[in-house]
Order: sequence, then structure tokens, then C-alpha cells
Amino acid sequence: MANHKSSIKRIRQTNARRLQNRYHAKTARNAMRVLRATEDMNEAKALLPKVCSMLDKLAKKNVIHKNKAGNLKSKLTKHVNKLAQA
Repeated sequence: MANHKSSIKRIRQTNARRLQNRYHAKTARNAMRVLRATEDMNEAKALLPKVCSMLDKLAKKNVIHKNKAGNLKSKLTKHVNKLAQA
């Protein structure tokens, strides 16, 4: 157990941030799952900007790496474009 007042506060802050990060990351993963499962082109085009925004925010907060966010956005965009062609 921590003895210093500042380290006890740091533990509290870390736990709170960890829970927030887990929530936002899980929400983004679920949104990506919904987008990948979508077969309707119009619905997918409407979802794509929202999911990309979620990924950008996660990368900005260093929850995920910026390159991973870019890779995921690229794959999702390819998926939506493939729906548009079909």
C-alpha cells in the first residue's frame, strides 16, 4: 500500500482513467464490429465518420497508437468502398 498522499492520489487517478479508457475503447470496438457487419451502403457511409472520429479521439488520448488508428480507419474505409461497388 502506498504511504505518500500524492501516490495514493495517483493510484486513484490511474484507476479512474483506466476505466474511462476501457469504456471508450470497448465502445469503439463495438462500433467497428457493427460497421463491419453492415451490408447496407447508406448505413455504412453514415457510420464511417462516427467510427473514424472515435478512433481519432482514442489515438489523441494515447489509448491506442496513432498508426493503429490509421490502419483501422483504412480497413473500414475499404470495407465501405467495397459495399459501394457491389
